[in-house]
Amino acid sequence: MLIHFFGFLFFLGCFLLGMFWLRTGLFNIANEKMKNLLYLVTNHPFKGFLIGMIITAFLHSSSAVMVLTVGLVSTRLITFKQTIGIMLGSNIGTTFTLEMFTLNLNYFSIPALIIGALFILLKNSSLKSIGYIFIGFGLIFISIDRIQSLAAPLTESTYFQEVLLNVNEHIVLALLIGIVSTAIIQSSTVVTGVAMGFLAVHAISLEAGIAIMLGANIGTCITAYLASVGGGKEAKLTAYAHIWLNLIGVAAFIPFISKLGMIVSKLATSPDLQLAHASVIFNLICSLAALPFAEPFSKFIEHFHKKSGSGLFSSRRK
Repeated sequence: MLIHFFGFLFFLGCFLLGMFWLRTGLFNIANEKMKNLLYLVTNHPFKGFLIGMIITAFLHSSSAVMVLTVGLVSTRLITFKQTIGIMLGSNIGTTFTLEMFTLNLNYFSIPALIIGALFILLKNSSLKSIGYIFIGFGLIFISIDRIQSLAAPLTESTYFQEVLLNVNEHIVLALLIGIVSTAIIQSSTVVTGVAMGFLAVHAISLEAGIAIMLGANIGTCITAYLASVGGGKEAKLTAYAHIWLNLIGVAAFIPFISKLGMIVSKLATSPDLQLAHASVIFNLICSLAALPFAEPFSKFIEHFHKKSGSGLFSSRRK
């Protein structure tokens, strides 16, 4: 059982490495273009919403897009108000990655690693970046397959059975696991992907998986907050807005976890695909509901954090 546990940790590390290399390759290819695009088309919340969704789907990381956005705000290329649409769109764009995880692309994994390794040996920087993308994809799909294979033997452990039983019975615990794990790993996609692996072998309930996914949406805010440190007032406001949007969305959905589980159960038979669909529905509803109120929401953030001082919940300055 110890071998299975360390094997699980090893492939989790491979998953993280794959996501890192995939993002690095995509980021290197499109870094300046993405910045220019974010700058040019964010003069209206709906435009920012669309571009945030598209860029996040391309980069496979809402965190990366938020870091880019915070960077633009820090250098005053865009204003805080322009970021609201981007972050709403990025919440939807990140769900495309989870849907991708449900595809069976194992046959592509080994060829992708070989092609990627060959491209990395070349001198051209663009081809090297393409190599990182191929290796990233290969590692991700190999890791997903192995995590699912190792999840079942791990659940035979008495300790794991106790943990999983508590997670299934206490939704708040599942929510906290999602928050803390994502804050540590700094990737909601990876945490939700691991939850999908346990769901695939029926180790956790769908409701627990949804709670972990919701928690991951809160935990991912840590990345934007860290990026805003030292970035000035508007960068901090952007990070605070990201936190508030996710907190409000998750709080609104917690009472409806069971109903959401019933809906996605009718949309797909595979548990991991059900969780991917749940993520799409959650982010779609939250983002589309908040989009018409982007302007008053930005004013609320400015007013609240001006009143409460520099900290998120710090007391009013005298």
